[in-house]
Amino acid sequence: MTKVAVVTGAAGGMGRAIVKRLLADGLAVVGFDVDEKGLAEMVQDGFAGMAVDLLNPTAIREAFAQIEEMLGGVDALVNNAGTCFMSEFPDIPEDEFERQMALNFGAAFHCCQAAIKLMQGREGVRKILNISSNGAYNFDVFDPPHYRASKAALDNLTKDLARRYAKEKISVNSIAPAMTETPLFGVLTEDVLANAISQMPHGRAMQASEIADWVGFLISPAGDISSGNVIILNQGRDVR
Repeated sequence: MTKVAVVTGAAGGMGRAIVKRLLADGLAVVGFDVDEKGLAEMVQDGFAGMAVDLLNPTAIREAFAQIEEMLGGVDALVNNAGTCFMSEFPDIPEDEFERQMALNFGAAFHCCQAAIKLMQGREGVRKILNISSNGAYNFDVFDPPHYRASKAALDNLTKDLARRYAKEKISVNSIAPAMTETPLFGVLTEDVLANAISQMPHGRAMQASEIADWVGFLISPAGDISSGNVIILNQGRDVR
C-alpha cells in the first residue's frame, strides 16, 4: 500500500524540497498551500496540490475530508507552513501577533487534529513532523519574540502528542533548523542576513534539501523509534 503524506506550505522553498524527497521515497504526497500558481507548477505523478487557507480551521477540516474520500487516510503529516514577521517588541501590531501564532502554531495544531483521525487504524508507525526553528532556543540570534513563541509552542505540542499517541504508534517529532536558505531570506536586511550567516560554523546557510533529507529519514522506517524529540540542526553552532 502506498503511504500518503500531507505537506503544508508545499509551494514554498522548504516545502518543495520536502515534497521532492518524499516523492522520491515512494510516498503519495498532498500539498497544502494558498499559492495556487505555485502548486500548479509542481504537478507530477504522485503529487496532488490543494489550495488551502491554513488560517481557516474549517478549510483545514474540509481538505482532510477530501483526502479521506480520495485516498482513504493519512500516514504522515509535515507541518512545514510558517513565516517570520519582523516587527520588534514592544511595537508588534496586534494583528501581526495573531497571524504569526495562527500560521506557525494554530495551523499545525488544527492539521494535527484532522490528520490523527485519518491515521488511526493505518498500518505501521505513522509520522507527524513539525518544522520548528532554532530561534525557539537560541536567544543570540535576531528572531523576534512572537516568532520564537510560535515555534516553542509547536515544540510543546510535539512532545504532548508524542506522549499521548505513543501506544497507538503515532510518532511525533520536531526539526528545528538554524539559518536555512529559503525565500524567507527576503524578509531580512543584508546586514542582518550577513551577520547570521557569519555565525554558522560551516560559513554558509543550510540548504532546504538538507532539511528535507532529515524529514525523509524520520518518515522512513529508520525513524520509527524516534518520537517526542526536537532535533536541532545548526552545524554545531550552539554547542556549549
